[in-house]
Amino acid sequence: MTTASTAAMTPEFAVALRDFLLESVTGEFEATKKVVGAVLPGDYRPDPKSKTAPELAKHIVEVEVQFLHEIANGEFKMEPMFPDIPAEPKALAQWYEQEFPKAVQRVRDMTAEQLVKPVDFYGVMTMPVVKYLGFVDKHSVHHRGQLSTYLRPLGGKVPGIYGGSADEPWQG
Repeated sequence: MTTASTAAMTPEFAVALRDFLLESVTGEFEATKKVVGAVLPGDYRPDPKSKTAPELAKHIVEVEVQFLHEIANGEFKMEPMFPDIPAEPKALAQWYEQEFPKAVQRVRDMTAEQLVKPVDFYGVMTMPVVKYLGFVDKHSVHHRGQLSTYLRPLGGKVPGIYGGSADEPWQG
């Protein structure tokens, strides 16, 4: 198990890091919501080991919101928090639009002391809980990239993510 040192992290730095990382996480929200909402129903998967597009969309949204709540709780659990999360992509995007801000607010409300608390991540590593916000961002961006490649084979359109796309030209 790896343990990251907390000696160098002051409470003031933890608050600044939280604010910086939350800006990135919230900056990705609209693009993620658009990609999830663009998913069409179906069993398309690029490989038998891959999730279907609706399964991958659900994974992105559910893990992102749960992970933010777990950061605020100061504890990570493998059990899903949201047994009634919708599976249909449009409803899932609406659920995400409602639940994401609540989870972000819980992290914003954390005290500096809560942010520097060392938290175990499934026995793999322990580090100040604020550092896990980087995982939230990377996890969502990684899987959203995967999901965006599913859209055309499903017969859908790829929304602009960091600008325009062939299906949604830049309106700058």
